[in-house]
Amino acid sequence: MAASRVQTAIKSAENSCKARGVNLTSKRKQVLSALLQSNKARSAYELVDYCKDEFGETLPPMSVYRILDFLQNEHLVHKLKLANKYIACTHIACDHDHGVVQFLICNSCQSVKEITIDKSTINTLQRTVEDAGFQLASPQLEINCICHSCKN
Repeated sequence: MAASRVQTAIKSAENSCKARGVNLTSKRKQVLSALLQSNKARSAYELVDYCKDEFGETLPPMSVYRILDFLQNEHLVHKLKLANKYIACTHIACDHDHGVVQFLICNSCQSVKEITIDKSTINTLQRTVEDAGFQLASPQLEINCICHSCKN
């Protein structure tokens, strides 16, 4: 993501947090910036390394996990559960509903693309799951794919 778009997203995240009565601290901004600048999901330990290299800031892994929990609760990042990694939400600067978030993950280069699908699709999936004797714990899907760059 271009530097100007990162700054716009950070400013929007600050305003969103302020409106909810919480603070986007400088360390939270650093972790969010690291995720915004990457097209790949990152683990907490990768974010520790990034913050040290990029900002000269040594953050303990447990602090990064707490920051990620905060950012996730504020709907600024998403956790990819299968990989135990995080990615910045692509809709930080938007103020309207985008449907149900899904993730396309390239098996080759590990790039991640956030997409949304219609809620009716998830409702159909939920009914199918229930008919099979299960309950859908989360509507989030992580779909393994090959991106166009790797395909070519």
